[in-house]
Amino acid sequence: MTVPTAERTAAPRPWRPSRRRVAEGLRAALAPVAACSIALGGLTTWVSTGAAGTPARITVADGRVFLPYGEVRDTAAFFRITNSGGSDDRLLKVTSTTAEDGAELSRHRMINDGTASARTVDSARVPAGGGLVMSPYGLDVKLRARPEWQEGTFVPFTLHFRHAGRIEVQALVVRPGGVG
Repeated sequence: MTVPTAERTAAPRPWRPSRRRVAEGLRAALAPVAACSIALGGLTTWVSTGAAGTPARITVADGRVFLPYGEVRDTAAFFRITNSGGSDDRLLKVTSTTAEDGAELSRHRMINDGTASARTVDSARVPAGGGLVMSPYGLDVKLRARPEWQEGTFVPFTLHFRHAGRIEVQALVVRPGGVG
């Protein structure tokens, strides 16, 4: 089989894009490049303000437990929790090896007629750059005191946080209304 002479002498022409195709390709690439540039600029701003990448840094202070009076053994513990980090955290639970029947997070609420209600809560938010102050009028740790607890003794607690993990603290036993 012989190839015609015209086909043997003609060199193949390389493919070259037309101006129209180049312009269409550049326009198609413009949207993703612009979106990436905007996202990168936003992330750069977020990081430069210090809000990104800083974990929760939790400190717990001023632990106190109310000394129960009479035959009642139910009482409450309170802590001041500070988060100096850039991310929120959650207090998931509070445990104590010396409390009878364990401990649980509880929130108290005053009702219009001067009565109060309390309910158990699963967790409590500890905002970034802020904190959580427990009190008899809000969040506290409900527990049953041991008979040997006296004013001035310390009770060990472990506070469990979602990101910060476990933090072990001591709470001072004080009389309600006392300075402690």
